[in-house]
Amino acid sequence: MKTLQEQLDTAGLKVLGCCQGLSTYGLDFLQTSQLLQDFTPAEADILGASMLLVHAAPGQVMIREGEFGDWMMLVLKGTVDVTKRLEPLAGAAQADTGTDAETAAEPAVSRVAVVRAGAAVGDMSMLDSEPRYATCTAIEPVEAGVWGRREIALLIRDHPGVGAKLLVKITQMMAQRLRNTSNQLVKLLRKK
Repeated sequence: MKTLQEQLDTAGLKVLGCCQGLSTYGLDFLQTSQLLQDFTPAEADILGASMLLVHAAPGQVMIREGEFGDWMMLVLKGTVDVTKRLEPLAGAAQADTGTDAETAAEPAVSRVAVVRAGAAVGDMSMLDSEPRYATCTAIEPVEAGVWGRREIALLIRDHPGVGAKLLVKITQMMAQRLRNTSNQLVKLLRKK
């Protein structure tokens, strides 16, 4: 099993060390981050001490769709493009172009979101160990704090109140995303 540092190195992310002083990003940052808005500055600093700080250059892939990873990121500075491959429907390549699926062009890519400082990405795979759902690419220089599953387990062991609060916030974020996706699906179904 690779360490978090080894996984980030494999992903091509430059690790700058530990993410000390999360509260120094400012009270606005703590209040506008969906993940951090219920944490005090002292609790945010405990969270920061449990994370690795990484840097990504513009255009650098931070998380790649389909790969495995048991870590998540909190964007601290910069902007990240979140995209998803759109696989052609079965038989669509043959019907549309007269070619077989083996020689069809790369699948189209759709933007899922553009996220800024305070947003969390990669949380689903961190929790369920399934392949990454989407690709996250730095649009501009990005700094992010990274938690692995092991680091969160240590956080829960050493600071149970802060660790439990973090898991509740991650669960709330995922529930909100599911609710938003369900609402979008209902709107699409009503149009038909």
